[in-house]
Amino acid sequence: MPMSELCNAEVITVERNTTVTEACKRMRQNHVGAVVVMDSKNGKTTPVGIVTDRDVVVELVATELDPDVITVGDIMVPSLTVINKSAGLFEAIRLMADKGVRRLPVVDDDGTLCGIMTLDDILLLLAEELGALNKLVEREQKSEAKRRR
Repeated sequence: MPMSELCNAEVITVERNTTVTEACKRMRQNHVGAVVVMDSKNGKTTPVGIVTDRDVVVELVATELDPDVITVGDIMVPSLTVINKSAGLFEAIRLMADKGVRRLPVVDDDGTLCGIMTLDDILLLLAEELGALNKLVEREQKSEAKRRR
């Protein structure tokens, strides 16, 4: 199944010049641990970074910087890893493992943001699939027990 069908289409985004305070307010209001940083170039808006709650703690709180002055552009990871909306689940898992990231913005062929896939999303999806497989095994065992009585 492609990322376009699996990802969360509701992505909380901010512009590069958004203060960390404002980004944190958006994270809190939307109950998310990260915002995708967007940048406009030649009339096209594309994702250029991610800022996580952990980034805020490590980069600002621990160093006692002012979140009202520092922008998300100042602390975002500069090399953003994204995945195409046509990619599959295991490609996403492999990419996350290779790059050491927990979040993948999902983009189309033009680089336009379509959604986000997180490690938490993948774990929930896999747990659901494993639960369905478990029910299948239980049903098969019960069916076999009935036939052999």
